[in-house]
Formats: sequence, C-alpha cells, structure tokens
Amino acid sequence: MTRISGHGGALAVAVAQRHGVTAMFTLSGGHVFPLYDAAVKAEPPMRLVDVRHEQTAVFAAEGTARLTRAPGLAVVTAGPGVTNSVSAVTSAWFNGAPVVVLGGRAPDYLWGQGALQEMDHVPLLAPVTKRAWTEHDTPRVAESVDEAFRIALTPHRGPVFCDFPLETIYNQAEAELPPGAPGIPGVPGVPGVPAAPPDPGDVGRIAQLLAAARRPVLVLGSDVWLGRAEDAARQAAEALRLPVIANGQARGVLPRGHELLVTRARSIAFGEADLVIVAGAPLDFRLRYGSFGPKTEPAKVAHVADAAGVLAAHCPLAGTAAGDLAAFFTALAAQARPGAGSGWLARLRDAADAAVAADAPLLASEAEPVHPVRVYGELLRALDDDAVVIGDGGDFVSFAGRLVEPGKPGRWLDPGPFGCLGTGLGYAAAARLAHPSAQVVLLLGDGAAGLSLMDADTLVRHNLPVVIVCGNNGAWGLEKGPMQAVYGYDVAADLRPGTRYDEVVRALGGAGELVTAPGQIGPALRRAFASGVPYLVNVITDVGAAYPRSTTGV
Repeated sequence: MTRISGHGGALAVAVAQRHGVTAMFTLSGGHVFPLYDAAVKAEPPMRLVDVRHEQTAVFAAEGTARLTRAPGLAVVTAGPGVTNSVSAVTSAWFNGAPVVVLGGRAPDYLWGQGALQEMDHVPLLAPVTKRAWTEHDTPRVAESVDEAFRIALTPHRGPVFCDFPLETIYNQAEAELPPGAPGIPGVPGVPGVPAAPPDPGDVGRIAQLLAAARRPVLVLGSDVWLGRAEDAARQAAEALRLPVIANGQARGVLPRGHELLVTRARSIAFGEADLVIVAGAPLDFRLRYGSFGPKTEPAKVAHVADAAGVLAAHCPLAGTAAGDLAAFFTALAAQARPGAGSGWLARLRDAADAAVAADAPLLASEAEPVHPVRVYGELLRALDDDAVVIGDGGDFVSFAGRLVEPGKPGRWLDPGPFGCLGTGLGYAAAARLAHPSAQVVLLLGDGAAGLSLMDADTLVRHNLPVVIVCGNNGAWGLEKGPMQAVYGYDVAADLRPGTRYDEVVRALGGAGELVTAPGQIGPALRRAFASGVPYLVNVITDVGAAYPRSTTGV
C-alpha cells in the first residue's frame, strides 16, 4: 500500500481516482471545499463540473456510471445540498447505477448547537442507497471512500452515500491508500467487482424450460449492459434463435434491423408466449409485473439477475438464476437447444415489421401543429450509429421509446422505472464527457424542461455541446389525457402554450430556434448538429396527439 498525507479531501480524491473516477459533479458549498482543492491539485487533476442544482450533479454521476460502467462521483454540500440530491440518488437506486455521493456535514464540535445546515443526512439516504453512513475520523476517510466505491460496484450495483463533518474533511492526516477496485476480467484498466457465476443447476433448469417451450421470448434489461454481458447475450440469442425484447440500456444489444429483435411486437410476444426469460431487469410495471401469456394458460417465467437479492419475490417463477450475466448466457447457450418453431419467430417478426410500417404516415406527417412522431421522422435520418440518445419527458419521450432503436448498446438513457423527470441535463453532460466525438441528443418534454433547463448554463460554461429537442405541447401530456379519461376533465395539466425554451438556452449562452411547421424540423436539426454549442430546437407539437398507451404503470 501507498501512504498519503493531506486533508480529508485529498484522501478521498486519491481513492476515487484509484477507482477510475475522472470527473467530480458538484454545486459549490463550503463544507466540501477540501474535495475541490484536492481535485484541482491531483495528478492528473480531476475534472470539476459544477452545476446549477444538486440533483443535476447526481444525475450526471449516474449518467456517467450507466454510460461508462465505471463509478460516478457526486459531491454535495451539507443540509439542502444533500436534500436536493435525494430524488436523483433514488433514481440511481432504481437503475442499479454505481454512484458514490460524498456529502458535507456540520462539524461534530458544534453538533446540537444549531450550526449552519446542521442535520443528520444518513436516515434520509439509507432507504435509497446500498449503504449510508458518516465518517468522523480523518485518518479513516480513505478507507471509507474505498469501501463506498467497492459497495457501489458490487452487483447488484447501486448508489452509496458517505458524509464527513467539517473538521473531518478539513483536518490533516496520514493514511494508507487502498489499492482501488479490482479490474473486470478481460477488460484491462476498468474498475469493477465481478459477480460470481450462477449455479449450474439453475442454468440447467432454465435450459430445460427452453427446450420444452414453443413460444419463448427473451427480455434483456439494463443490467445486461451494466454487467458487460451484451456480447454473450447476443450470441446466446442467435445460437438459440430466441426472439428478443430489449429494455432500457439493453437497447442496441441486438442492433436495429436484427431479425431476432421483436421489441415492436411486445404486446403479442407477452400475450402469447409460453416461456419468458427476463435477464437483467426487474419484473415491474414495465414487464406486466411478471404476468405473461394467455390468461387461460399463463406463461412460465424465468428470472435472471446479477444478485439473488433482486430476484422477483412477488410472482410465480418457474426458474431463477443469480450471478454474472455473461456467464449465464454462455452456459445457457452451451446447455440449451432451440425450443421454438420457426413459425413463432416469423409471427413476431411480421408483427414487428407491421408496426414499423404503420408508423410511416405519421413519420412523414405534414399536419400543423406538428405531430410529435414527425419530429422523429426527421431525427432518425440525422442520427449516427454511435449517437447517444437521452429521454427526459412523458408523452414526447414515450414516442422516442417506440421509434428510436440505438445502433449500439449503452447509447440510450432514460429516467428508468422511478420515472423521475429532470434527469436530462445531467445525463447530457455525462454523455458528452463519456463520448466526446459522438452526437448527443437530449429529447426533452416541455414539462421536464422546467425541472432542469437552467443547467443549459452548465453545458455552456463547460463547453459541452448537446442537441436538445424540446417537444413543446404546452401540457403535462402524460397526466392530461388520463385525467380526462377518469374524470371527464383535467386540471393542473396545462403549461403556457408556445413558451420560448429556445430563448432560455440562448440567454444562457447557447443557441436555439423555434419550429412550428414540419418542413422546418430537418433544417433546424442540421443547424443544431453543426453548431458546436448547446442548441435547443423548440418544436411546437400537437397537444391532442397523445401517446397511445395501454397502461399508466399504476
């Protein structure tokens, strides 16, 4: 081990760098000044990205973790700095993102006397983190920060919180510097904590289920990407001729156009399947709570996760496996044989193709106000295969989920099952840092814009060009239609029509323009991509063109 001396902030930053952290996302506060001092003086320096709201700092750290599969770091000051971060930490919790949040805290020597921003943060964060605690001893800061990163990186991954009283982080100490995270096998220089392989017997039982199935479906979730199992998953699907539905960051594991990718036929697949294997995703509202197949003959369900603690306990399961997802897929491909007839895959392929064909009229619609699908008709032509696409919104982003199929895995980000809006600007900053030469597109609802658009200032100040496409229908579309369906009217669902969000970004130092007609969309997007600055294309869309959803997730 290496010995290091310095204030608590220097100990913390040195450990973070050993875990592969290159950027600290934060909003300035005096309780955490030593962490900034350490970042500036580190060798090499750690990039400081200061934002306009603490939730953006944590969303950016989460975005970093989900895009790079290395841990993300957010630093927040005491009191409101921590409380402002809670929703974003919860989002990382639901998304299984390895994020470490380091917080300031009022000094121990004044505790109980009413010091500035004095509060006990740990009880707030404990329910939505893998662990939350306070480190009071400066020599132990390095050990605690190392433990935080190791816990965050251990499957099932998730956020960890540790805060430091003022004197702990400011005081000087000497400590042993832990070695940092072990590398992922086969991925030199990448930190992580590999999962153990699944039990061979568990894999064998799922292989038997697959051999007996005639209408199987494989569902891939975000942990397939986060667990570096994307290649093994694709190879297993191809070897076993399994129809695949991709969820979250597993979108792109099978590239768009792949013959086995039947995400657009998910209603038929889920409604008629006799076996559904769900790997790397919870059996939540997005996946019918684990209920598939005809009501008269429910499908058997196998749930595969990177840790036993996240296997579903609320629904009947015919098989389970827990452990390294790449090892699971490799073993399944070796043990199983295709169970489905070619007719099942052909039926799903035909249904998926028909759904794509049915979109064509709206993708080319000349209607005014602009139909939101027309926005995607133009955007899809402009996207490169390696583009990072981020969704932050309700109805407008629901259309994106249906229409945008990434060319590569790990290039799609949305808020995930927690459904917390306001993620977009933080995710966009993370994406630009993670992929400096790729297109980064943020699809922003006008409702979501109100939660984070001031952080366009962050993109400008840190020279992080992003194309922001705002679907502006002047409403909370995800709530307006459902409330009308329930009550026959709606309240608290309208926003100001035609708000100039593009002028907000221009006022903050970026650029943008207003689009009111279909023919203006393509040229505006081309100008945005060519601009080299944060650029918002503000498209006035039809408030009556609601996304045709069959569930609200309630």
